[in-house]
Amino acid sequence: MIQKDYEVMKLLFSNTISILEKGLDYSSVKQKVISSNIANVDTPNYKAKDVNFSAFFAQEKAKVIEAKRTNIRHIPFQSSSGNLSIVNRKNVQYNHNGNSVDLDKEMADLATNQIYYNALTERINGKFQTLQTVIKGGK
Repeated sequence: MIQKDYEVMKLLFSNTISILEKGLDYSSVKQKVISSNIANVDTPNYKAKDVNFSAFFAQEKAKVIEAKRTNIRHIPFQSSSGNLSIVNRKNVQYNHNGNSVDLDKEMADLATNQIYYNALTERINGKFQTLQTVIKGGK
């Protein structure tokens, strides 16, 4: 039943909601990484982390690819979901205590991520409002 609901939603929105959902997943991970960096701003030898969007996007895109098995003896073809690509930032300046967190950069990244998240939620809300209008018959 869930698979059928997913197929109906995919048909109605041409996969837009699932793509927006992946964007929200990325934004959530990014928020956690930025929060962790800010929380460790005074931790000696802490290395600032970041989320590699290209690797994250490739992983999420690969999850969607799945081949249909027509026989139980066929080898399943489905990509595995690895860990998100959270990496230590390179080319950063270290503080006197070996810490590489730049609080100004983190706060700017936090604001940028919040704007991105808000834009995605507005778009999803618009999709659901469109669906609600259709269900109500345009009223």
